[in-house]
Amino acid sequence: MNDSHTHLHLCEPPTSELVAAAAEAGVTRILTVAIDDESCVAALAAAHAHPEVYAAIGRHPNAAAGFDADRLAEYAADPRCLAIGETGFDYHHRSASPEDQRRAFSRQIDLARELDKPLVIHSRDADADTLGLLRDRAGGLRVVLHCFSMPGRVRECLDEGWWISFAGNVTFPKAADLAAAAELVPADRLLVETDAPFLSPVPRRGRPNQPAGVLHTARFLADRRGVPYPEFEDAVDRCAAGLFGW
Repeated sequence: MNDSHTHLHLCEPPTSELVAAAAEAGVTRILTVAIDDESCVAALAAAHAHPEVYAAIGRHPNAAAGFDADRLAEYAADPRCLAIGETGFDYHHRSASPEDQRRAFSRQIDLARELDKPLVIHSRDADADTLGLLRDRAGGLRVVLHCFSMPGRVRECLDEGWWISFAGNVTFPKAADLAAAAELVPADRLLVETDAPFLSPVPRRGRPNQPAGVLHTARFLADRRGVPYPEFEDAVDRCAAGLFGW
């Protein structure tokens, strides 16, 4: 199994302990995702220190103010960077203006195209604007909708050819609509993530998440889809490998 979206720099245990615990659980690949300049440096450091770790380089919409496109491009050119993002729109926290978010989002779309790397999307309370900008600007790109939260629009997203990534919240009892959406995603478009240290899945809900926790979400999804776990794990690993090239 792999964890296609985590934030090692935000987790409390040292990265070496997180990676070791993940390996013991059977997690063989980890994509640690940057959200600002400091975490870009941390993500690349982790990727260079641990062969099973790779980096996604980006600027989170909540950190979009003061976005430096040139600096981000320098980080993203590192061969251990396999994706751009996370980027997108966040109208829940609104830590940056919509204008700043759009500017950072648009530039990262361009960067993903320039470097031919997948684009990792964050969207919270901004479904229409997120999908609208992707349709306008991201044609032909490999787009990952991380921590998928638009169950009512899953068919639209699949029609666009995008990848759908599910985090631990899909296991929550009140997320029945999200779990139902997960049954609709073809195996070659489905990813599993932790978004650690956030969104710990049942049965670890309420405790900080970490990459090893991706197994709980994966087993839940395998059960919901009616697929034997080894078959599900193999499909998710092949999907992520084809997407990220690891």
